[in-house]
Amino acid sequence: MKTADAIKVLSALAQESRLAIFRLLIEQGPEGLPVGVIGERLGLPSATLSFHLKELLHAGLVTSRQSGRFIYYAPVIASMNGLVDYLTENCCAGSGGDCLPAPGTKRTAVKRAAAAKPRRAKAS
Repeated sequence: MKTADAIKVLSALAQESRLAIFRLLIEQGPEGLPVGVIGERLGLPSATLSFHLKELLHAGLVTSRQSGRFIYYAPVIASMNGLVDYLTENCCAGSGGDCLPAPGTKRTAVKRAAAAKPRRAKAS
């Protein structure tokens, strides 16, 4: 993930309703939910919900698909993982691995192994 993409994703999630929508969709899984169900569960009016879904879509955090009369929104888990990877690689570089994921998380083994490998110097 590039810095500009990370900023776009963080900006989209830096709003209470959008974060709640994204969390709900992540909990639901890859099938997503119809717009009406999202609005009902979060108590958001249609116009407000539409605005926030557009922002999440623009940031690449959700996808939409039509099924009959309904529009479903689903999380783009790869975007979330890309952000976590970006933050881990770019923001933890000088910490000696101190801010890597806690033991017991899926990403721990991979990240700790990556942190233990010596970095090659770039050729000039």
